Amino acid sequence: MTKRSLTYCDLGFIDYKEAWDLQQEIHSKRVSGEVEDYLFLLEHPNTYTLGKTAHKENLIGTESYLKENQISVYDIDRGGDITYHGPGQIVGYPIIDLNQWFKDTHKYLRALEEVIILTCSEYGLNCERNPKHTGVWIGDRKIAAIGIKVSRWITMHGFAFNVNTDLKLFNGIIPCGIQDKSVTSLKQELKREISIQEVKEKLLKNFTELFAYTSVISRSKEKVLQSNFSTIY
Repeated sequence: MTKRSLTYCDLGFIDYKEAWDLQQEIHSKRVSGEVEDYLFLLEHPNTYTLGKTAHKENLIGTESYLKENQISVYDIDRGGDITYHGPGQIVGYPIIDLNQWFKDTHKYLRALEEVIILTCSEYGLNCERNPKHTGVWIGDRKIAAIGIKVSRWITMHGFAFNVNTDLKLFNGIIPCGIQDKSVTSLKQELKREISIQEVKEKLLKNFTELFAYTSVISRSKEKVLQSNFSTIY
């Protein structure tokens, strides 16, 4: 078996722009071979992000709505349309070299979906894929959105998994530009608050197993941020 190492960092609660800058720095270092594959799990403050194929009309919240709810808006370089990030939602940013896994972006997207599906199954939920729309679904309710960027076969961006998310804040957008579907969360489906830390542990386990890593190295948020824009190791 080929030995593959994953560096894991729980970034906790972090501003979108700060995490985006960090992703770009780690991506650059992964391209140059300075670091191993990375997985970041985190939460963002209220944020709407518009991908490369986003339609501006899918942002339906007014300026006063955005201000009232303290929602930041970013145009970013991932695929897909518009989505929401916020407290209670676990965002995953894998920065991994597909040259060492499979050079197939569709297979990678399906694998990210599978990580969420496996995690939800541990809570007794039967999630599925939608052949027309990327993401993870329970019926016509979307519980996780996925949007990625792949450059030189190194990935960026990733998934947004609704755990205890305030779903009302999806009302300011047409999520992913899909008008005839709704969104859901673990909390809404299970009718109880879910431990964010517990879900992160399950996501890390399922991600590690599905992508066949042989070792995981944990790095603290403080160490990773201190070494941002400098030498990671």
